[in-house]
Amino acid sequence: MRNLVAAALVLSSGVALADEGQWQPYQMPSIADKLKARGIDIPAEQLADLSRYPMNAVVGLGYCTASFVSPQGLAVTNHHCAFRAIQYNSSKEKNYLADGFLATSMDKEPSAGPNERLYVTEAVTDVSAQIRDALPEEPLARVETIENRQKALIKECESDDNYRCSVRSFHNGLEYYLIKQLMIRDVRLVYAPPESVGGYGGDIDNYEYPRHSGDFTFLRAYVGKDGKPAPYAEDNVPYQPKSFLKINASGVKAGDGVFAAGYPGSTSRYRLTTELEFASDWLYPTQAKRFQARIDTIEAMGAADAELAIKYAGTVAGMANRMKKLNGLLDGFKATDIAAIKQQREDAFMTWYASHGDAKQMDELKALIKEGQTQYQTTYYFNNAQSSDLLTAANSLYRLAKEKQKADADRELGYQERDMKMFADRLKRIDSSFDVKVDKVLWQADIEEYLGQDQRVDVLDKMLAVKDGQDLSSMLDGLFATTGLTDQATRLGWMDKTPADFEASNDPFIKLAVALYDTRMAQEKAEKTLDGKLSVARPAMMQAVIAYNKDKGWPVYPDANGTLRITYGMVDGYQSRDALYKQPFTRLEGIVAKHTGVEPFNAPQKVLDAIKRGDMGTHKVDDLYPDARSFMCKLFSCQDKPEAFNSVPVNFLSSVDTTGGNSGSPVFNGRGELVGLNFDSTYEAITKDWFFNPEITRAVHVDIRYILWMMDKVDNAQNLLQELTLVTN
Repeated sequence: MRNLVAAALVLSSGVALADEGQWQPYQMPSIADKLKARGIDIPAEQLADLSRYPMNAVVGLGYCTASFVSPQGLAVTNHHCAFRAIQYNSSKEKNYLADGFLATSMDKEPSAGPNERLYVTEAVTDVSAQIRDALPEEPLARVETIENRQKALIKECESDDNYRCSVRSFHNGLEYYLIKQLMIRDVRLVYAPPESVGGYGGDIDNYEYPRHSGDFTFLRAYVGKDGKPAPYAEDNVPYQPKSFLKINASGVKAGDGVFAAGYPGSTSRYRLTTELEFASDWLYPTQAKRFQARIDTIEAMGAADAELAIKYAGTVAGMANRMKKLNGLLDGFKATDIAAIKQQREDAFMTWYASHGDAKQMDELKALIKEGQTQYQTTYYFNNAQSSDLLTAANSLYRLAKEKQKADADRELGYQERDMKMFADRLKRIDSSFDVKVDKVLWQADIEEYLGQDQRVDVLDKMLAVKDGQDLSSMLDGLFATTGLTDQATRLGWMDKTPADFEASNDPFIKLAVALYDTRMAQEKAEKTLDGKLSVARPAMMQAVIAYNKDKGWPVYPDANGTLRITYGMVDGYQSRDALYKQPFTRLEGIVAKHTGVEPFNAPQKVLDAIKRGDMGTHKVDDLYPDARSFMCKLFSCQDKPEAFNSVPVNFLSSVDTTGGNSGSPVFNGRGELVGLNFDSTYEAITKDWFFNPEITRAVHVDIRYILWMMDKVDNAQNLLQELTLVTN
């Protein structure tokens, strides 16, 4: 049966991929007909222009997406994307995670934290020729040449310190683009609902549908008085973006065309079947097991210490999200046999490739992939055994001291002068999400797992050796008791030390970092050498895959890599795995129906009261389910309670093609007006990272009408509502 399903999907994939694609903006004119067919009227040429509305209002957070919604730098993103900012400002006395936060005026907006940034992409330039032309054949020299060329382009691009530039690989190294982004360094927290709204349903509802999550938060970008980006200062002023999104208070209805823009993290749609099998058989189960163990440990310790729970709230949320996604991938692989689907497509490609290329290239690529998998497995537990936040800091600091012996242009990316502000901010950030007791217990678990493996590293074993009459736990207690790295000023001070200072230190974490350095560098060299070989094999195969897809009339777009993309689709439900049709909208009444008063279904009383009052204001939608109403009214009289079909929509589904990093992405109607925020996928759709199935792939969005209702009728955020530009149909 599975093979029949796989065959059907393979055979239909050329026809049913209408909404597939995480498109680079410049590609939009090439799919203008598809956009038009979906009812997206904004010109494709306008979407391709990063200097015009709406693309110049879409910004990155470095791990999520946000968008400007006012001329005063107000930006909206997901609650879970702003989790660190909320946690950074929370304490036992003022727990904004539990209670929510609203700044009633700009002077009451606190810093989101030293690491928070907003990145505005201003230019994307094809630099493939500058990177790829006349590369050395020797693998290590090849990859180092690529890195040196990247650094040279970045240095030229960053002649203005207000910009952050990067060179990203597309199509597995076939193309390279230089990304230029304005970097805003003063980001402040403005408005966040309680976690019982922002994460309503918690891990139980994560990746599930129907959902009733108010996953939104408002931030604000600030700059110096001269209008240029600057570090946090009380007298900084709100940033004035080149444009900001209009908000359509009427929202969308089923069947409407929509598109989303954002920074999707990574997908693996062009990877080989052997890579999927490795992920399914070893990588994902191994990672999920570790995440679960770490979550259980932190939650158990946090249950007895509220301050500790707040410190690690963001860490736990991130791991829980990742773990559920891993489990969803594993379940999805089994449910539809994605491996069989990919293998059949791969076999069809190889039949075509037999008359268009050299079959030996595929064998060579598979051999290199196998080598990389073995390499990863060999070092996995060794890397985990260095998981202490303090050892991570020590490793980075000693590497910095070593890199500083080189000319800046020759240093490794991440250790150049351009990186020092962020480097220092990471060291500062440790204080807000670190506790010695937790770090020690988590690290000990990783060490014990490592000690049970066959693949061991002598230098680490010697450093971890316990003395007679001592156990591992007490030995680690000694390390934490005698280190100075728990102090922020001490950590920052090590940034200016020489390698000799490190080598003479008696700090146990510094000593461990020094001892591990040569092994870590040898490991990095082996990885780079393999990367150099793959930098030949992957692009060669990717070129053939692109030609094949074009020959079949299938969409050709790069795998997601954290760069700005656009995806389109329509508001639509789907036939779920349990044979039930999932309606495209959920509504306020669903919050009440799920409410138990026990986390994670513990809606705030003020939300329940507003729903009970029927206080929906202008945000109510008549006939939210017109098809369902028509059917039900044929069976029963609808005259008595016509309001049963009227409510404020909370979340909605669409067929846009998203993945991690798209969290917080603005969802637009056909005119380019904001109608929602992307925040999740359905459980059945998780496997879209590897294979896009248009029948079940759905993204989950917060409906703008719910956000406006929360601001208007629950939290009285009138000061923010006045900043927004609201339009209606």
